[in-house]
Amino acid sequence: MAGDRSARPDPGSLSWYEATARQRVAALADPGSVREFLPPTERRMSPHLPLFDLPRAFDDGIMVGEATLDGAPVLIAAQEGRFMGGAFGEIHGAKLVGLLRVALELKPKAVLILFDTGGVRLQEANAGETAIAETMRAIVDVRAADIPVIGLIGGRAGCYGGGGLIAGTCSRLAVSEGGGRISVSGPEVIETNKGAEEFDSRDRALVWRTMGGKHRRLTGGADAFCADTVSAFRRAALDLIGRAPAFDLDTLEAEQARLEDRIARFGDCRDATDIWRRLGVNDPEAVPAMDTDAFDATVARAREIDHDAR
Repeated sequence: MAGDRSARPDPGSLSWYEATARQRVAALADPGSVREFLPPTERRMSPHLPLFDLPRAFDDGIMVGEATLDGAPVLIAAQEGRFMGGAFGEIHGAKLVGLLRVALELKPKAVLILFDTGGVRLQEANAGETAIAETMRAIVDVRAADIPVIGLIGGRAGCYGGGGLIAGTCSRLAVSEGGGRISVSGPEVIETNKGAEEFDSRDRALVWRTMGGKHRRLTGGADAFCADTVSAFRRAALDLIGRAPAFDLDTLEAEQARLEDRIARFGDCRDATDIWRRLGVNDPEAVPAMDTDAFDATVARAREIDHDAR
């Protein structure tokens, strides 16, 4: 029955991959706590897309606002992958940078960035590239103020291009299987420039082994692996906020050492399965088919899995 509240689906069971940006935010935050900055009534659209006869979105593909998470104040940015692949343009980037600068004044418990992006919008390349650089600098400032920046990655577009660079500056990252792809160059970009012999973008198994959430979690590029539900991402966000590393010289030097060690250990590997085997995974071919519990157990047994080594 329509009036039977018990018959309504639990918002936490919502698929992160299938949800829109605003659906993710509403279900992730405490009920009724979300306040959007620049809501739909205050339209902020790209001034450049009409030059290319392209449609615009009222929010330029990103929602920013404040909410509470388990009672604590947080700031949230959520990219909308359904609009131009969540790509960065002038307005899109300005909203994200503005949110991060506001964090320095409001001092929230954390800033959450819900990534869902293919990178820079080609029609606004210069503005988009500038937005990437400004966002990375803003994240550094926020982290230096002892405010964790947590990235959540599980949307349709993944986290590519400049988005992948921004993700690397976050305090911690949580990823899922379907949408948790992180890379500076996407599969199609690699294939276009180097050919299908180098990287076949249609080979989904190859894409997920190379850029997918399980690979990033095993090799230390992400700190939590989530099932494809909002409740799983909420639990991960709460956990990662509580164990975000200090942003100091010790952390940076340890991370640099970890990256150098990773190159030394895995530089001659042919593919992801070779890397997983060296990490201590007994049956690397079974990793892609593992459910979340089995994969978490595999991660627990593997070595070298910290995103920001300390």
